[in-house]
Amino acid sequence: MKISITSLLFLVLITASLAGCKQDQPQKADQPANVGVETAVVHPQQHTDYLEVPAHVTPDPSHVVRIFPPLSGRIFGLRVLPGQEVQKGQEVAILQSSDIAQARADFEKAKIEVIRADRALQRGKLLLQHEVLSQGDYYELEATDQVAHSELERTRQRIHELGFSEDGVSDEVPIRAPISGVVLDIGTATGELQRSLDNATTIATIANLDTVWIVGDVFERDLATLQSGRSVEVLVPAYPGLKLSGRIANVSDALDPNTHTLKLRIVLNNPDHKLKADMFATVRVAEGVRNAFILPATAVLHEGDKTYVFVVDASGKFSQRGVTVGRSFDSGGVKNVEVLSGLRDGDKVVTVGGALLRPTSGD
Repeated sequence: MKISITSLLFLVLITASLAGCKQDQPQKADQPANVGVETAVVHPQQHTDYLEVPAHVTPDPSHVVRIFPPLSGRIFGLRVLPGQEVQKGQEVAILQSSDIAQARADFEKAKIEVIRADRALQRGKLLLQHEVLSQGDYYELEATDQVAHSELERTRQRIHELGFSEDGVSDEVPIRAPISGVVLDIGTATGELQRSLDNATTIATIANLDTVWIVGDVFERDLATLQSGRSVEVLVPAYPGLKLSGRIANVSDALDPNTHTLKLRIVLNNPDHKLKADMFATVRVAEGVRNAFILPATAVLHEGDKTYVFVVDASGKFSQRGVTVGRSFDSGGVKNVEVLSGLRDGDKVVTVGGALLRPTSGD
């Protein structure tokens, strides 16, 4: 009898265990499948097709000035730094030169010659009145006097050109900005000797950035789209979301022999000086409107030379669908891709997690 009770208890325990296993099966079936996969129903949208031309910002060459020393000497004071804004007439550097001493010596010598020529002419007048001097000799004295006065004026002007007064004694030349603008470059250093005007280096380069050029490289195949006068958008990576409007001012006629491109130029007003020299930019030109499906870049998968997406059918199964894609672009910080063919209106497409899927069979 004891053996029967023990056997009965053993059978009860086995039955309970099997029941517990059967209860676990529905729990596993209820767990969500394809975790991390997101889908969306897609519809065709009208989308503007753009031609994008890489470009950069450059100062208007007609508003760029390179400052050279007016005479030989030594730079002993730089007053500006690259990137600094300066006003017209502001002191840029100080040049110390012995050339001014030579200019003042020439001026003093010319003054002495003028005094000598004036006295000779006055004496000639008296001699002519007493018929002691011939008329021809008197004309010679007049000519000599005029030459002396001309030389005096030349030496005075030379001193003024060097930035000095004929009555001064300083040998320091202030170099001043000829225009208001931004210092693009400094070409010298304190203590550097500028030996001659023929071999001088620039002290500074100043550009007025109130107006700038956007210069891009255009391929031959795009010339039909990029005609002078056409409206364009200019995008600058330094300012996301900023779109500047302009018109094509010129497309050059000379091809670059290395890149086989032509230069595109757009002139933009830049009153706030947001656009800096050598900034990167993109010129966008609208080419037309077309229908396309716009998907997140995560929806489009690549395998070898194939491009495809995963589509969910009515029964919830996933299948690969080959597609043809167009250009990529950013919209609100999300990278999107144009799908030109391979999809139908109302298709349910996997937008996230497609790389984790395998196409299901029809079974």
